[in-house]
Amino acid sequence: MGNLTTHILDLTCGKPAANVKIDLKRLGEEIILVKEAFTNDDGRVDAPLLAGEELVSGEYVIDFHAGDYFASKNVNTADQPFLTIVTVRFHLADSDANYHIPLLLSPFGYQVYRGS
Repeated sequence: MGNLTTHILDLTCGKPAANVKIDLKRLGEEIILVKEAFTNDDGRVDAPLLAGEELVSGEYVIDFHAGDYFASKNVNTADQPFLTIVTVRFHLADSDANYHIPLLLSPFGYQVYRGS
C-alpha cells in the first residue's frame, strides 16, 4: 500500500517551514476534508497524510496556509501577505504508489513538484 507525504522549505531563510497548517481534501461530488495537519520542526508532517487503505485513487487538493505562516514570522512588509493559501490540485492514480509533494515557499512565490 502506498502513502502520501509532503514537506515545506522556507526559501527566505533556507530552513524547513515549521507549524504550517495543511488541509488535505478529496474531490468528487462533494469536497471532503480528509485531514488537517501541521508541519513539525523539520517542515514535515509527523505521519503520512494518507497511508495504506486511506490512499484511494482520485483527485485531491492540498491547501498550505502560507499567509498565516509568514505573518507569524513577520516576513511580509505589507499589511497582508501576498500568498494566503497555496493550493495544489493533483491526481493519485495508483493506491499502491508512494507520492511526495514538496513545497518550496517564499512570501511572493512557490514551486511544487512530485518528489520521491
